[in-house]
Amino acid sequence: MELRVENLCKSYHGRPVLQNVSLTAGDGVTCVMAPSGAGKTTLLRILLGLERADGGAVLGAEGCRWAAVFQEDRLLEHLDALGNLRFVLGGDLDAARACALLEELGLGDVGTKAVRDYSGGMKRRLALARALLASSDALALDEPFTGLDGDNRGRAMACVRRAGLEKPVLLVTHDEGDVSGLGAKIFRL
Repeated sequence: MELRVENLCKSYHGRPVLQNVSLTAGDGVTCVMAPSGAGKTTLLRILLGLERADGGAVLGAEGCRWAAVFQEDRLLEHLDALGNLRFVLGGDLDAARACALLEELGLGDVGTKAVRDYSGGMKRRLALARALLASSDALALDEPFTGLDGDNRGRAMACVRRAGLEKPVLLVTHDEGDVSGLGAKIFRL
């Protein structure tokens, strides 16, 4: 699958955020990098269909099933890890696959612990697991490694790198180390 963004423009209250942005992303990880406030999250929101561009075009995304990690974890605090995954994935939840991914992300020992009792890094890894397990054609990940220490960051990066072998992954980051750790292409806004 190939996604193409051509001359995308977006303004808020007359203030331009994206101006004639063009990008092509195929299978693999593409790191979207820019200073804070430069429109990285807005670009992802347009691709996900959550915002409308003022001009330009997004091509190749027609009928695309996206999975996403937002800046906020958006978890159900009263449920445990599998409960959160089940809520989103429904009948598509493969419990064995989910447990294996949770283990790989260092969450294999959380049992029935409610998400409200997780650390910030644990919540972030669960949000990532949810996106990785969802049936999708592409992934939009907005700073998915925020709050992760070295070991957990490495585990999460390995999972994202693997996902990029079969689909486009657009990943917003401020960390140049993510690019090399993911074997990613860079797109600078």
